[in-house]
Amino acid sequence: MSHATPAQVTFSSCKVKELRRDATLPAKFERQLAGYPLREMFDGKQVAIKMHVGNDIGFTTIHPIFVRMLVKAVKEAGGHPFITDGSGSRPNAVVRGYTEEVLGAPFIEAAGVKNTYSYEREVNYESMKTIDLCGNIVDADAMIVLSHGKGHGHCGFGGAIKNLAMGCVARDTRGKIHRLQGEEFTWEPEKCTRCHTCVENCPSSGALYFDENDNLKWFDHNCRYCRHCDLACPAHAIHLSTEGLVHFQNGMALVTQKILETFEPGRVLFVNVLMNITPYCDCWGFSTPSLVPDIGIVCATDVVAVEQASLDLIRAENYIEGSLPDPMKLGEGAHLFEKIHGKDPYLQVACAEKIGLGAREYALNCVE
Repeated sequence: MSHATPAQVTFSSCKVKELRRDATLPAKFERQLAGYPLREMFDGKQVAIKMHVGNDIGFTTIHPIFVRMLVKAVKEAGGHPFITDGSGSRPNAVVRGYTEEVLGAPFIEAAGVKNTYSYEREVNYESMKTIDLCGNIVDADAMIVLSHGKGHGHCGFGGAIKNLAMGCVARDTRGKIHRLQGEEFTWEPEKCTRCHTCVENCPSSGALYFDENDNLKWFDHNCRYCRHCDLACPAHAIHLSTEGLVHFQNGMALVTQKILETFEPGRVLFVNVLMNITPYCDCWGFSTPSLVPDIGIVCATDVVAVEQASLDLIRAENYIEGSLPDPMKLGEGAHLFEKIHGKDPYLQVACAEKIGLGAREYALNCVE
């Protein structure tokens, strides 16, 4: 799709051209933020800084110094920022230093401590009729979507769209989105080595367990359809159908639309941090080596453009040999994440553009 005026995207590179403070990424990020009309966007507003704080012993989430700088910029613009992620995420935030003492802003769970503070919205897409948006996100006046760009087992890439669609919903909405892929669960007992890796990597209590005869049991009611069990199984004995991949990506785009509709135009900034780019989401609770050298930070007021630019900057030719965990191997595909996950990571971006969330055509403005 051609647009008369391409979306404007700013980029601060990790590359250091001189051995001085102002040539490093944090200093560039300060200048990058200064290029946006933050006072116009945030003055007098409650500003939700939505991020993914990670899980368990994972250590490759966004460094607190960048979050602190973002908080400082919002405050200097007259805004009132708070950090937010899903219900139950506070302990994981503390482990990684995402506290008020470190960041300068309070941490508030997006749907309350019991994951019940939410607003229902109609979607009526396939099996997903309604969704529940996190109450503290909807109540905010403005938002900064602070996302760690990395691979993702379901959509190829986890950036701003994933941060919004999966991170700003409450109750069982994540399960509804995942179910758009399909609902067929298969276990092949003859292949299974009973290593229990599937259960260890299941984020939903009670969805998977081995009975007294060491047979795997699956409880649909508790399943999020996140496919962590499928992806983690070293014997490939578990299969969750993914025939509805396009429906899943469309569903994420539609949920993202519903979230962004809660804010007035010009009240949302998207910041994608392209460092520690690992193959899987931070929710797995552990970290693996970076797939490519650190790239930098991408910002825009257009969610489609920021995702497109981020994906374009993550290049297969920069792949660090041996960085993939065993027994993963690069397969076919154009993009690095397609080679890893077998899914086109640009599909979610195309789905978002199709429903009017932004433009894939962009101009990249480098911050020096």
